[in-house]
Amino acid sequence: MKKLLIQLKSLVIVAFVMSATTLNAQKAETPDHNYELGAKINEMTITEGGTVVVATNDGLVGIKPGEDQLLFNFTDYGRVKPEEITYVPKAPYVIVDQTGFAAISSKKAVIDYMSGKILFTTESKGWKSVSVCTVMMPQNKLVVSGFQKGGAKHESVTPKVAVYDLNTGEEDYAFFLMTPGKVTMKNYAITGTPLLLKDQLLVPTSQGIIAKSKTGETLWDNKVKNVNWMTSNDQESDIYAFSATSNGKNTRIYKINSNGSEAWDDERKVKGSVSNFQILPQGLAVVSDVAGSGKTFGAASESKITMFSASNGEDLWDKAPKTKGYVQHFYIMDDGILFGIKEGGINKISYEGHTLFKKPLKTGENILTMAHTPQGLLYITSEDANIVNLDTGDQIWKKAMKFKRADVVSSDLDKTNNNYLISADDKLYAINADSGESTLLAESDFEGKEDPTLVEVRAGGILLTSDQNLMMLDFKGDKVWHEYHRAPGKSAFGAILAGVTAVATAAAATSSYAVANDNRNVLGNYTSTGQRYANLGDGMAAASGASVAEMLKRFKATAATQNSQFILTKLQDGVGLVKVNKDSGAIEKEIILKDKKPEYQVDEFGGYLYYKVNDKTIYAYNLNK
Repeated sequence: MKKLLIQLKSLVIVAFVMSATTLNAQKAETPDHNYELGAKINEMTITEGGTVVVATNDGLVGIKPGEDQLLFNFTDYGRVKPEEITYVPKAPYVIVDQTGFAAISSKKAVIDYMSGKILFTTESKGWKSVSVCTVMMPQNKLVVSGFQKGGAKHESVTPKVAVYDLNTGEEDYAFFLMTPGKVTMKNYAITGTPLLLKDQLLVPTSQGIIAKSKTGETLWDNKVKNVNWMTSNDQESDIYAFSATSNGKNTRIYKINSNGSEAWDDERKVKGSVSNFQILPQGLAVVSDVAGSGKTFGAASESKITMFSASNGEDLWDKAPKTKGYVQHFYIMDDGILFGIKEGGINKISYEGHTLFKKPLKTGENILTMAHTPQGLLYITSEDANIVNLDTGDQIWKKAMKFKRADVVSSDLDKTNNNYLISADDKLYAINADSGESTLLAESDFEGKEDPTLVEVRAGGILLTSDQNLMMLDFKGDKVWHEYHRAPGKSAFGAILAGVTAVATAAAATSSYAVANDNRNVLGNYTSTGQRYANLGDGMAAASGASVAEMLKRFKATAATQNSQFILTKLQDGVGLVKVNKDSGAIEKEIILKDKKPEYQVDEFGGYLYYKVNDKTIYAYNLNK
């Protein structure tokens, strides 16, 4: 998830800074679009799909880039607080969840923020209350559970589940968790996230797992109670269910056959909560995170790695590898599992439980990058960098590159000169990909007490940037040009930060089951910054639907502002933004905001600036002109 969050934050670069230094700058005080929202603006978010969702005192408003009219204005629930809004990652949906003191007062809505359609509300679909409202991707379905109005009196007090098609908002099928009117002391509360398979829906309840067909027919049920989340193999013949203890100290793992029976004689237990689970030909790889007690002789805060037999659930390793920290990177290799620890350290273990590296590799803390290169595994931490042999763990570079613990470390690939570029501690290093020879290319002299936060290989050289500075170097490290634009003041800087939520907000809402079941455990090749941007939409390709397709097109498109950086600064006529060309340093456009503390956001992919003019008005500027 952290990795996912870092990627998404890098997509929407909201830069603050720049004074006008060119006579050719175009002034654009008149906005391209003016949105009068009619209510006080509380929060503004650029979604992954490019739609701006604005929370007001009246509800939620949607703004589509380039359109004059509001995309939607959802006022059914009145003011929506930030904590009541969930953006579904890599899907075009925002969920509103207003839950009162009692479950009966809960209100939920699902909005397609690409089309503007209100696909689901508890009221429009006739629900008295809803406890589960979960979007299933890539199936593009919505699973809802609670109590629905209508029908006989006893039906309205019987827990029910419904599945809706998010392409249309219409119900696919629905069923009751128990027979309406039947007198029983059993409580059929849903305890976790349902699992939607090709031909059935598995629902975890306080009485066990219930499997329903697409017609609502019960296919099977069992007594595996209080499951939090589930997953299956590709053939859907083996199902794995996870149930955490109430205190979170342990997790029980169950294997369920396709007919609902338990495949193992007994469930398996692991310490802590499961953060990663992989079904492999060699067995079941499990990473669980244990929170320490904080006492001198208490349990350490660390991850546990376990390999279970898929057939009987037995632990396949005589001795689990020591982690001495939390697993930050976890990759499935042909010969074993490669893992990196947040507190520092990289190791590799075979599927039989044997250590493959000669000895654990010591690294600095906070491993930012682990990636394939032709020479081996490139790792970059907040303190050092090196390439190591993936078979033995031996260091390829005779001497690891070390730097004092840097607040920001950035890197890029210079394909033309076959160099890895690493920026840290105000220094730019070039490391030859073949020899590993390290060269100090340049020392940055950024103004305003700033350090470079990004290194980017351009056609004409190497660009270093921060909030207020841009510096172009040639490939020998000599300075070509340097532009600095003073920030308008500390007070304004703080106001901007407060207004910036950007697309990273869309990734903040996720669940443990999604994180653990996300197929992200393949070690990728080290690529350039531009290629990393282009790869971000791959995870959406399996889903269908017009809104998903529109969103995917946006991810695959080249960023509209990839050749520019926008900086807030004090201009001659007041505080504003300048559009600076990354290749020349020239100012291409000025936008005067006439506000000492402007709140704004820049959509890098779409090329739009959204500026909160006053409590009820947003201006939009097309930055592509």
